[in-house]
Amino acid sequence: MLVFRGVPERATTSTVLTIGNFDGVHRGHRALLAELTAKARELALPATVLTFEPHPRELFAPEQAPARLASLRDKIELLAECGVDRVHVCRFNRKLAALTGEQFIEKILVRGLSVRHLIIGDDFRFGKARGGDFALLQRAGQEHRFVVEAMHTVDFGGIRVSSSAVRDALAAGNIEHAEELLGRAFVIAGRVMDGKKIGRAIGFPTANIQVRRKRLPLSGVFAVTVSGIDERPLPGAANIGVRPTVAEGLKPVLEVHLLDFDRDIYGRHVDVNFLHKLRNEAKFESLDALKAQIARDVADVRTYFATRSTPVASMSAPEA
Repeated sequence: MLVFRGVPERATTSTVLTIGNFDGVHRGHRALLAELTAKARELALPATVLTFEPHPRELFAPEQAPARLASLRDKIELLAECGVDRVHVCRFNRKLAALTGEQFIEKILVRGLSVRHLIIGDDFRFGKARGGDFALLQRAGQEHRFVVEAMHTVDFGGIRVSSSAVRDALAAGNIEHAEELLGRAFVIAGRVMDGKKIGRAIGFPTANIQVRRKRLPLSGVFAVTVSGIDERPLPGAANIGVRPTVAEGLKPVLEVHLLDFDRDIYGRHVDVNFLHKLRNEAKFESLDALKAQIARDVADVRTYFATRSTPVASMSAPEA
């Protein structure tokens, strides 16, 4: 898959295109992308995604912007898995936001991407003050000879699949429902970094995963697996939050204690797959109290994996 920063002044090839933020690349996104790739193969044109960085709400209302479900890197990897041929990552700034719907169509869709077939979500809005809609695209399609197709909302179990619904499930601790909406486990990817070794000091060494996001859609203690170390995912107990007992401050951290594991994996890029929430993050009166609770958490994680029908590899973490 080819990834481009921005959109060219003049396209060198026509495209079958979809537009959106695609945060999390959930079941609804995947259904749209399946339509995109099928139409692209039919027309022998590249299946192309236009997405934006940062999220528009991060520009206009950063304090109210939603927690991201995936980093840009993770989103691009997920789009590639769906068979997309090209991704244009368009920087969302005030200049772009000031384009009217008509200007956006002319500059981006017609000249920059030479769209032949456009597939969008049924609630897609674009252009200055979100003034562009499906009707405007249809009129432009008639003028510039491209087809516009609306992809209807995808339901799962009677619930509309959306990034907001996934965030709500994660925030509520309903990890299993979030997985249903995503069509896969919720994942945070990052590099294993050196830590302060507090976990090792109390008998539970942890892998400290670098978290670049300022806001995270979930917090607490979870049963997880970690991919990227062995051929099969390794089970573990993860804490994600601000670690109030050890006074780490307000920056969120992700720590994973991998079960029955003692190898150096510093510098390794791993995926942490969240499967089940055990409890909320809590502040304890002492490190001894924290140690006792971690022991209970690890026992609960072992029980969780012992009852799963799908086996995973034998387990646990690097040195914290």
